[in-house]
Amino acid sequence: MEIYIPQIIATVIAALLLPLSRYVAKKLVTKYGQLIRKSEAQMKQANRIILIILNILFLFTLAIIWGVRPENMLLGLSSIFAVIGVAFFAQWSILSNITAGLIMYFTAPYRIGDRIRIIDKDLPIEAAIENIETFYTHIRTDEDELIVLPNNVFLQKIVSVKK
Repeated sequence: MEIYIPQIIATVIAALLLPLSRYVAKKLVTKYGQLIRKSEAQMKQANRIILIILNILFLFTLAIIWGVRPENMLLGLSSIFAVIGVAFFAQWSILSNITAGLIMYFTAPYRIGDRIRIIDKDLPIEAAIENIETFYTHIRTDEDELIVLPNNVFLQKIVSVKK
């Protein structure tokens, strides 16, 4: 009978560090969001995505602790990504929208309530940002028309912020 004391101790330490790291990450994102005046909804979405990443890292850590060989993990990951790639072939923009939402949260010079002008030769838009969600940004024109743009498209546009 094998004794797994080092793995059990490492697992307990990792399990204790997970809630601590989740707490610290949540506090950092919230403090940063308050510092740059992001909305509560945006802070919750950014926290949710970062917590998912931390949970995935925790699972990889457990796999390494319990001796899963890296080449086996790479084989499993490549299989999973192949299935995801096929499943998302028509929906490739899902991941890019999430990534764009995070980029907009941490670096965008505009926030909810700002008046913006999207400079586009085909369809210039002047509107106010109503909401920035995980996948979409909602803007409302002066004619009370709600326009919903995918975050990856919104991030690629030239946006002028009116103060």
